[in-house]
Amino acid sequence: MTPTQRLALLTLPSVVAASVGAGIAFVRPPGARTTSVIQHFTAGIVFAAAALELLPEDRKRALWPVLIGFGLGLSLMLGIKSMCNRLEKRFEGTEFPTGLIIVTAVDLVIDGLVLGIAFTAGEGTGLILTVALTLEVLFLSLAVSAALSAARAPKSAALVVPILLSMLLSISAIAATRLLANIPSMYYSALLGLGTVALIYLVTEELLTEAHEVEETPLATTAFFAGFIVFFVIEASV
Repeated sequence: MTPTQRLALLTLPSVVAASVGAGIAFVRPPGARTTSVIQHFTAGIVFAAAALELLPEDRKRALWPVLIGFGLGLSLMLGIKSMCNRLEKRFEGTEFPTGLIIVTAVDLVIDGLVLGIAFTAGEGTGLILTVALTLEVLFLSLAVSAALSAARAPKSAALVVPILLSMLLSISAIAATRLLANIPSMYYSALLGLGTVALIYLVTEELLTEAHEVEETPLATTAFFAGFIVFFVIEASV
């Protein structure tokens, strides 16, 4: 089995998660409170991935390249956020959720880049991060499928589009891994810092921001720490 085939196999769970999320949303879209709990749980897992997997890798690297990566990562995420906001405004008022689909596609490409960086650091790091991002894909597929169903899109679209989007994670992870295979250590350290910032930004500025659009509940708050603990147990057991 080639490295590309192996990575495609290892990222297959994200496609399965998208299928499950699309199926759930197709049958019975979750309510706002349930969605908030899912977002908190996913945020806890992704935050744990950054804190327990990527940040320790950052500490092993030269300081300045990592700090430069932090700065580049923040600039990149702010730029992407600005672009996505413009896209959402452009398609605002249209029945078909084009803006949401584009924003989701961009998110998954960035996640794939981070996953590729993680696999370059080591297969163990990549595998554990795959768990975190697979749960994120589950939430994203729920959101996209529910939006397509609400827009009265064809039933096949509500099921197929989230699955096709999830494949972007695998494709970009494979592409990133191939591109990063032989780069100098200094550049890789910067990319590792960039990936860490991307994950933290995802938690603080996307998942939790959206989750707080509904009234905060003790269950939702508990779900965040439950996600962190679940990832901690998985990471400690591997």
